[in-house]
Amino acid sequence: MRHTARQSVLGLMLGLAAVQPAWAADKEQRQLMADVRILQEQSQQLQNLIGALSTALTEAIKALNARLDDQGVVSRKGVADQKLVIDNLSSDLRVVREKVDDNNVRISSLTQEIDAMRQAVQAVRAPATTATPENQEAVGGGQAGQPEPATPTPPVAAGTSPTRLYDLAFSDYTSGQWDLAIQGFESYIRSFPKSDRAGNVQVLIGNSYLQAGKNDKAIEAYDKAIRTYPTGDAIPEAYYKKGLALRNLKLLDQACQAFGAAVKNYPDSAAGQLARQQLTQLAGSGCH
Repeated sequence: MRHTARQSVLGLMLGLAAVQPAWAADKEQRQLMADVRILQEQSQQLQNLIGALSTALTEAIKALNARLDDQGVVSRKGVADQKLVIDNLSSDLRVVREKVDDNNVRISSLTQEIDAMRQAVQAVRAPATTATPENQEAVGGGQAGQPEPATPTPPVAAGTSPTRLYDLAFSDYTSGQWDLAIQGFESYIRSFPKSDRAGNVQVLIGNSYLQAGKNDKAIEAYDKAIRTYPTGDAIPEAYYKKGLALRNLKLLDQACQAFGAAVKNYPDSAAGQLARQQLTQLAGSGCH
């Protein structure tokens, strides 16, 4: 009896010893599973955060690219505008240089002519040689000791060279003597119709009429320049100034045609650029 009870107690103790390790292992497994779930949740949160950051970064890059594109357009436009201004200034500078060179040539030519005239005047004003009794008798006349008075010399005629005639008329033009300038320029063309300056002179006639407020006469002069000297250097100016005269007469359609011809045929000239500005100002009147 006592032996049987002892065996029962021993069996119970062995059973408890076998169950305890299994229970501890199950608890550790449940803890590990809980840790895994926590890690999974944290991983999911990190993925969500990465997705949000990626979306925000993508939108920021798009906005930055759009801003860079806008700035690029503005920069290109600014560069193009600056290039246009520089081209216009270069064209104006070229025109000024050409005029300066032309003026230098005129001044040099005028200086030479003035020197020649001064020498001629000095030769005319030189005192006449005193007549001796011998040559007085040879001439037939005078008493001894009383030389005959010198015969008055006619004044020296003004030179009729193309340069001289042009410079005189241009001097009247620059001093605002429009009627005298027109007379001088017309005399130049009558005398030297085939001169290299004839086309420019015809345009200057138109300019003189335009400055004098005679717009009808100015248009006739410009038309004559365009018709007679179509390849002249001043033809772009003729089209532009003709447009101004027509605008003064309120003939806006014809003025637009004249400005348009200057822009179309001579776009890089100073007159062509000025004509383009006039077309812009008259855009509301139907100019294109």
